[in-house]
Amino acid sequence: MGLPSLSPEERQAALHKAALARRIRADLKDRLRKRLISIEDVLAQAKTDETIAKLKVIDLLQSLPGIGEVRAKSMMADIGIAPSRRLRGLGTNQTAGLIHQLQQRG
Repeated sequence: MGLPSLSPEERQAALHKAALARRIRADLKDRLRKRLISIEDVLAQAKTDETIAKLKVIDLLQSLPGIGEVRAKSMMADIGIAPSRRLRGLGTNQTAGLIHQLQQRG
């Protein structure tokens, strides 16, 4: 199945919406990097905000200070979170495990 045909106005609106979502997610990751927001707050926001819910867990973890790709993948594997998982798809045990691991880390 191919992409639907969009009018120029619909295409422009879709591009604007996508750019806005990228800016929101980038701002969120920047606030995490600067420790202005906690991981618990982000996970709570993901339940009500569709834009944040589409953020990949690995991207969220990598935006935290001191966590790179290898450590993020290791944490996710320990908890049982698939590498492609988005915040929306986390179960209650996975969410609790993620918070617990990050709290232990300091």
